[in-house]
Amino acid sequence: MSENLNDLRAFIWVAQMGSFTKAAGQLGVSQSALSYTIRALEERIGVKLLNRTTRSVSPTRAGERLLEDIEPLIAGIDQKLAKLNEFRDVPRGTLRINSSEHAINVLLWERLAKFAQDYPDVLLEITTDYALTDIVKDRFDIGIRLGGDVDKDMIAVRVTPDMQMIVVGSPDYLAIHGMPDAPKDLNNHRCLTLRLPRNENIMNWEFQNLNNPQQSPINYRPQSAMIVNHAHLLVKGARHGLGLAWVPTDMVEEELKTGRLIKVLTDWAMTYEGYYMYYPSRSSSPLIGLLVDALKLKV
Repeated sequence: MSENLNDLRAFIWVAQMGSFTKAAGQLGVSQSALSYTIRALEERIGVKLLNRTTRSVSPTRAGERLLEDIEPLIAGIDQKLAKLNEFRDVPRGTLRINSSEHAINVLLWERLAKFAQDYPDVLLEITTDYALTDIVKDRFDIGIRLGGDVDKDMIAVRVTPDMQMIVVGSPDYLAIHGMPDAPKDLNNHRCLTLRLPRNENIMNWEFQNLNNPQQSPINYRPQSAMIVNHAHLLVKGARHGLGLAWVPTDMVEEELKTGRLIKVLTDWAMTYEGYYMYYPSRSSSPLIGLLVDALKLKV
């Protein structure tokens, strides 16, 4: 029996993501169309591949066997098809990128825009989150994360300088609540915080004493006055006087210059290794090489 490779790809997406809705969103089709595709596939081969409940989707034992057998084969076919771009006069294809919002919006957007202009036949699909997504499992070509968050079995290329985190507040807020001198003083302030997807944790704030760099960093758990899931909302909240925010310096450079925000805890900051673009070592797409050249940090 001859099977449509796209139907098998659809099955892989649903089985790996455990959701018709999420898989349909990634594939760019409706949930009903995807469900019909999987039912038709099951009818043709005469085996139930997925267990469906109102809350989840999971492979049956037959589905697990099929997924284990065909996933590497389909991935290999896709990689070999991608290699054919080497024989085109104009590079073309799709690059799926997963990154944090900060890296894309603040640091890399201009370089990505130029890449898109230089290679108009390359489709960039950019997803931003803070989930430390498994790019292999979720079928991204490239991830962009801070250096310490990159898996060791990936090829990693530095794309940004180090990142410094600071605390900022608006003049109006500080006029009412006062200026903190040390991290412990934050207990008396309203803190705007970021919720991480992993275990729904609130991101802790970390501080290094700039006057005593040998001192161990302080890990501070802020009491939330507002919780958001995107860093640019922290900046907006701070600008509107809703509280103090712990943010990358480069996100608030303009606000600091104009005085809309003021840096507090001036003797305290935290510096992290910059962002890296990373991808599986077995990946050999020429498009990735083009993007590496476009994004890598020039030293």
